[in-house]
Amino acid sequence: MSVQPPSPSLSLPPTGTGASRRGEQPPGSPCDPSTPPSWRLEPLAGWHLPLLGHPAFVPLQPLLQRAVLLNLPEQVLQWLRQGRSLAPQVLVAFAGQEPQGLIVTRRLNRSSSCWQVQHLRLSAADHRRDLAGTLLREAIQRGRGASSWIATASSLDGDRLAVLREQGFQPLRTDRLWRWPAGTGNGSEPAGLQLRSLNRRTAPALWHLEQAACPAQLRQLLDRRVEDLLDQSHRRGWLLVDPARNQAVAAVRWISDHAGGGHDMELTIHPGWQHLIGAPTGLLLRHAQQALGGNAPLWLRCDVNHEACQQWLRRSGAEECGERVLMARSVWRRHELQAPAQVAARRLEAMLEQWQPRRRPMPTPVVPR
Repeated sequence: MSVQPPSPSLSLPPTGTGASRRGEQPPGSPCDPSTPPSWRLEPLAGWHLPLLGHPAFVPLQPLLQRAVLLNLPEQVLQWLRQGRSLAPQVLVAFAGQEPQGLIVTRRLNRSSSCWQVQHLRLSAADHRRDLAGTLLREAIQRGRGASSWIATASSLDGDRLAVLREQGFQPLRTDRLWRWPAGTGNGSEPAGLQLRSLNRRTAPALWHLEQAACPAQLRQLLDRRVEDLLDQSHRRGWLLVDPARNQAVAAVRWISDHAGGGHDMELTIHPGWQHLIGAPTGLLLRHAQQALGGNAPLWLRCDVNHEACQQWLRRSGAEECGERVLMARSVWRRHELQAPAQVAARRLEAMLEQWQPRRRPMPTPVVPR
């Protein structure tokens, strides 16, 4: 059982160039309410923060402030080492001077081959699907080097699911969300297993565990390495290790702070060790909760088809909090066409080649037969 976050699709239509872009809108009268307005899309800046006071944006204020603070240092580091930005990327959509929506994306590996739509929040009452589609298209276009994207949406949010499908996302699986309250669960360390914390020495064992538990298609899209697990979890994780085989058989690690309070966690159990669901799993979660402060709930995801885990979470006092669909898409980009001047030069070179002086061919030696 694995509750990790994360099909090919058509290539993305062009959205234009420039630092500030507008959504693609059909022609029509400005007074026609059925005609979507033009939005101005801008990367998040410090002066945007006081404008983002709508209830849809308030829970994201800590994340947005962090993104602004990291923006300048990230640009300097990226210029010095030619690396990829680790800070979340935020685009804000404006109609005039009023923010209408924003999208937060982040890369999931150091190679930047996989990106995630972390948040997509809208305050506009009209044309919500058009604005959401515009933000998604622009974010994907700006994700240079990305070959795959993942996103999640509530199974009850028909509009969000429709927007993702329109942008080429396809469902991979459905997870049920569980809220593990503070102080819940008790367990003892199982015989023959050792509890270890996540660090550079134990990270390869966790990577092998997640590779074994993750479905093949999702594993290919995520394209994660050992360093990616350390980056994403900030080295906050705990493993149950079989010392005889030097193998991690169960683990829990921090993913991010939850917008509603608490922490998003990833719980993984090796397919061959499903009997650990119960007291050993409770030990992992209790230890993680205490290490993270002890007073905040943990948010877990579990595949809806994993009945044994669902029943154990329900018996342990965890609160069921709806279902979420995991969706993904691949990005196919056409190779850039050669410049017309280069094509013309090659044609001229081929035409004049026959008039260029050539060396006399060497005579073929006569070999007696």
